Amino acid sequence: MSTTIDGRIDCPVVAQLGSDEYYKALASFEPSSKLTGRVTAAIECPAVIGEKPTKAVTELLPKQHHAAIDSNIYEIIVDTHGRLEWGSNNVDGNPVLVIMSQSTPAETLVDLNKKGISYIVTGKDQIDLLDAMETLHDSFGIERVAVVGGGCICGGFLAAGLVDEVSLVIGPGIDGRKGEASVFDGIVKSNNTPYRFHLKAVDKIGADTVWLRYHKPY
Repeated sequence: MSTTIDGRIDCPVVAQLGSDEYYKALASFEPSSKLTGRVTAAIECPAVIGEKPTKAVTELLPKQHHAAIDSNIYEIIVDTHGRLEWGSNNVDGNPVLVIMSQSTPAETLVDLNKKGISYIVTGKDQIDLLDAMETLHDSFGIERVAVVGGGCICGGFLAAGLVDEVSLVIGPGIDGRKGEASVFDGIVKSNNTPYRFHLKAVDKIGADTVWLRYHKPY
């Protein structure tokens, strides 16, 4: 993740602090499938052409998955209720794979099938992230996923115990605005115990940027 000094991740803000360093750090994790949430994808994913309002469903979809295109790397988008509209089934040559909950409208799957887009459907009201990751590994052959935002997606993976390593590229600037998203956001828990990690490496990249890496205790 690319952040400000105060841990904020608003895309237009962090973009002003330099992106070369971030992409240099991200490249070190290749080959890996990149995963983003709906909000980040709507802003940054070139395959997304719009968003639909959330639609109530009267019947849950069955848990399922579909591989429209076989690949060892996917552009993975977490879209809980299937709101994103797609103009392409790939990003930079990597096929799109959408992860949704079972409360997604059935017509969304029809549209994805027509456009040749792979998907995983799991979890009744919210996505079952653990099951989704197991399906990615067992049915799609994905060994490594780089979660690149946003804050609620990172928070969801952290709360589910699915974060093995944290990579933070800290740019030379402070956001400071009230209420802006942070690297890990939206976690609801009844205690104030932090999620602990061990420091793996600290590097200076570029003139004023720091790259921090932490790994999960084993």
